[in-house]
Amino acid sequence: MHCSHCGICCQETEMLLSEADVEVLKRAGHDRSKFARFDRDGFVRLRNHRGFCVFYEIEKCRCGIYDIRPLGCRIYPVIYSEREGVLVDDLCPMKETVVKKELREKGESVIALLRRIDRETCSRRKS
Repeated sequence: MHCSHCGICCQETEMLLSEADVEVLKRAGHDRSKFARFDRDGFVRLRNHRGFCVFYEIEKCRCGIYDIRPLGCRIYPVIYSEREGVLVDDLCPMKETVVKKELREKGESVIALLRRIDRETCSRRKS
């Protein structure tokens, strides 16, 4: 896929984070309370600031943590819809550049990531 760096995917993000994502960002010196929040269901999500992901540099139109961005960000624009399954997000203006092989591979990755996040969230609820 080809990214136009438009920032649409970083706007009002709802990106879920795995424990591994959180640890990578913490090891890089980021304060969890500044980048992560728990939603009402107990899932960890990226925070927003001024309408964008906290790591999005609005003035530069780029991700400030691109090399260590969360796995969900790496997989995007491939997403999972409970109604439709794995698909390419219509919000992405470059959605047409995702080839079938990439959709299949990233689709497998997004399902595995969501399963991992579900297990981690269930485990936190029990403790």
